[in-house]
Amino acid sequence: MEDQHTTKQELRQQIISVLENLTKTERAERTQSIETRLFEFANFLEARIVMMYMPGPGEVDTRAMIQKALQYNKIIVLPSFSADTKDVRLFKVDNLDSQLIEGPAGIPQPDPKRCKQVPLDVVDIAILPAIGLDEKGGRLGSGLELYDLLMPRLAPTTRKVALGFEEQILPQIHMESQDRFVDIIITNQRTIYKI
Repeated sequence: MEDQHTTKQELRQQIISVLENLTKTERAERTQSIETRLFEFANFLEARIVMMYMPGPGEVDTRAMIQKALQYNKIIVLPSFSADTKDVRLFKVDNLDSQLIEGPAGIPQPDPKRCKQVPLDVVDIAILPAIGLDEKGGRLGSGLELYDLLMPRLAPTTRKVALGFEEQILPQIHMESQDRFVDIIITNQRTIYKI
């Protein structure tokens, strides 16, 4: 359980430190296990429009998953955040090499000049980043609160799925009023359903 004296930022640093101690091979194996679980997951297989994310520090690397999903003929949308206005829009992406620009915190996001905007309410499944998670669906993000702003704007029927290594699962995450829970968590060892 999160200690009262441990701030969310300290908790993020602790988790990132644990992940940095994993070897490249260990991270690759865990990421591959998560990818396998995701591509066997019925809600993902049935989804036509899939929101994914570009990874930041401490988050599961989804780049290979995005490429594979494109090969499965999924419509892939990525969020574009405006750090100044806290605005978020979704854009259809077909090519990670030519359609992305640098976004907040240096994380790549779609270039609005090269991508078509997609309404938030048409997403079938949203794959979300997390630095920490708990078994109740509590999610600890990067601290920028970008996905906490995006998640309530998705349709109520959109499945919200977070990806994380088993090392990122905590006994409990202190959730504040602006924080959002996820429906499902996929780790390298299991799938946790909260719906």
